[in-house]
Amino acid sequence: MNTDMSVSTWQAELAVDCRCSLGEGPQWDTKNQRLYWCDILEKQLHWLSPATGESGHYQLDHRLSLAAPLAEGGLLLVGEDRLSRFDPSSGSIEKLSDFEADNPITRSNDARIDRHGSLWLSSMGKSAERNAGSLYRLHRGELSRLRSGLTIPNAICFSADGEFAWFTDTVTGVVMRWALDSDGWPQGEPQPWADFFSSQGNPDGAVMDSEGCLWLALWGAGQVVRLDPNGEIIGRVELPVSQPSCPAFAGPDLKTLYITTAQEGFSAEQLAQEPTAGSLYVVETGIKGLAEPPLRLA
Repeated sequence: MNTDMSVSTWQAELAVDCRCSLGEGPQWDTKNQRLYWCDILEKQLHWLSPATGESGHYQLDHRLSLAAPLAEGGLLLVGEDRLSRFDPSSGSIEKLSDFEADNPITRSNDARIDRHGSLWLSSMGKSAERNAGSLYRLHRGELSRLRSGLTIPNAICFSADGEFAWFTDTVTGVVMRWALDSDGWPQGEPQPWADFFSSQGNPDGAVMDSEGCLWLALWGAGQVVRLDPNGEIIGRVELPVSQPSCPAFAGPDLKTLYITTAQEGFSAEQLAQEPTAGSLYVVETGIKGLAEPPLRLA
């Protein structure tokens, strides 16, 4: 792991003072120029229109971890026990299918759209029960389990050419890379790619940029690190809060990095020290992200 102090550094600033319990799943809606993110524990879907600075949230009746733009319009909500279609203009919601609905201890966690317009999504125990989680792919409306026995699956993202996927089981501290076939399905076993087991902070959400580098939130360390194709740290975003959960590129040129954060598990003393924990942060990186295709259900 690169410990060179000459790595590029940025300072993240407060974007939306929303103070989520568990902010997660930032997702850019290119068509509508809106950023969405979730407060999993409070059952809220937040939004921001960067062009106007307007922001707000929708209150739902179940926990959710991602709102993915659909090719046919609207959003697919990845919920704790269901997948639903949501219309932001009307607020209407339509259940599409169950998601581990027969397992009351789990909820959805990290998710991201791949280069084929399919969705990789994960589950975990509501109390992070060991090995209770799984990793899935929703491809043309059909849900397939890719891996089970995970505890806190995170860091799902994909190379621009669609040849690799990345993910982590946060408790292991190791980010894995998985070779994909031409249709985006995993080949063989995932391989260790970057090891944070002995480092400060735990690997959480991640996103790829247009230069082949991976931006990884380090929960507990107050940082998002930029890793080169060999898994070495070449950049670092510092936040004034300790629990960043996931980054996402947004804006018309995809050069603005937004970062969700959390105050989950904080004591009153910690909240006093980090009053804006759980809010949305932003940094102008000057580096372009990757445009993600809309999700295709058929």
